[in-house]
Amino acid sequence: MLDTGKIIEIRWHGRGGMGVVTSAEIVAQAAIAEGKYAQAFPSFGPERRGAPVAAFVRISAKESIRVRSEILTPDVVVIFDERLIESAGATAGLKQDGLIILNTTRPVADIEKELSGKFELATVDASKIAMETLGVPIVNTTMVGALVRATGIISLESLEEPLRRRFGRIADRNITAMKRAFAETLVKTRV
Repeated sequence: MLDTGKIIEIRWHGRGGMGVVTSAEIVAQAAIAEGKYAQAFPSFGPERRGAPVAAFVRISAKESIRVRSEILTPDVVVIFDERLIESAGATAGLKQDGLIILNTTRPVADIEKELSGKFELATVDASKIAMETLGVPIVNTTMVGALVRATGIISLESLEEPLRRRFGRIADRNITAMKRAFAETLVKTRV
């Protein structure tokens, strides 16, 4: 688990249209609702749907956050599309003992063979959950559920209001997808 006494830096990687920026914003809003300090912002240029996109979140339980730069050495990396591990360097700069949260159907052992270093790995088939729950392959709320399961940085309950504001009449389906991903995420410590 993360040391919640310091600023936690989370870097999100996905493709345009997958909900990366929305996920980051919702997590920051929930953290603020819990009385924490938080910020979220995207990093993308004139990309098109399907092009790599990154977003950043910082959360602190005790101190205000003054830095507003891209996160180069994250505590956590959330990867919406596992092909971005190599092509976008999604795990670059991950702190030792950091956490990778990955949308994948592959077994943990197969993924560990491809990655080196000491880190925790959380996996979830977010695409399947999104298709079965939402009817579309947009994995933003499922990956938020995986983040909460793997880190405990915020509560599921604090996410419900930001999800309701963002998704309106389809909020209940998104909340269901988030909770299902929370339940189905596997977390393994690697030494």
